[in-house]
Amino acid sequence: MKTNTGKNLIQRRESFLNELSKKLGRERKKEVTRPAWKVNPQLDVLKDVSQDELTIVLEEQCDAIHTKFVKTTKANLPNTILETIKWYESSSVITWKDDRFASFDLDSSLADWTSRGIIEYHVWNSENREESVAIAERADVGLTFSDITLAESATVVLFSDKGKGRSVSLLPKTHIVIIPKSTIVPRMTQATKLIHEKVANDETIASCINFISGPSNSADIEMNLVVGVHGPLHAAYIVVDDA
Repeated sequence: MKTNTGKNLIQRRESFLNELSKKLGRERKKEVTRPAWKVNPQLDVLKDVSQDELTIVLEEQCDAIHTKFVKTTKANLPNTILETIKWYESSSVITWKDDRFASFDLDSSLADWTSRGIIEYHVWNSENREESVAIAERADVGLTFSDITLAESATVVLFSDKGKGRSVSLLPKTHIVIIPKSTIVPRMTQATKLIHEKVANDETIASCINFISGPSNSADIEMNLVVGVHGPLHAAYIVVDDA
């Protein structure tokens, strides 16, 4: 559980593990030595590629998972987002309450488009979750940022938080993800390492971390692909150069 200091703690761990060892009829081991593996393929895949090369890998994988891929600059990001919204013939948008929207100058653009009647724009309100969920259900587009991006599988990692409701990425018809180029890593190995480092540094981490690869899809035993069964019908990744 999380204390008021933000640290992640486990309660009653010692008594639980002692009781478990007792039930198993053996002495409890308190130290475990990590095996020294001779081969570590999980560390070798894409390890020497540049950020530009990782972006190419991500783009190629997006094509495989039916996800629209767009590259842009920080200055042109608002225009790229609006073009993508129009490309999907959408008019209603819900976003996270996320400081990055201000740092990328998107708050003012979204407000401007709303005042001009181009879109209907809402921000996730954690103080009124039921209303926010209802808005997300009606919205054409859910707009979020990726916290970590896996190039190999075209997976965006979203850290849920007070202002970052999961419904924004799950309920609208289309999920548009803004991917700062700096968040792109080779694969799951690096993503989990980053998360483990946050825990080791006593940083507060999200209670729910979502790994999302493109639009919602499922296949039955006959391998018939069906898109949009339990989530967005469409997904678009907008990679922005934030260097």
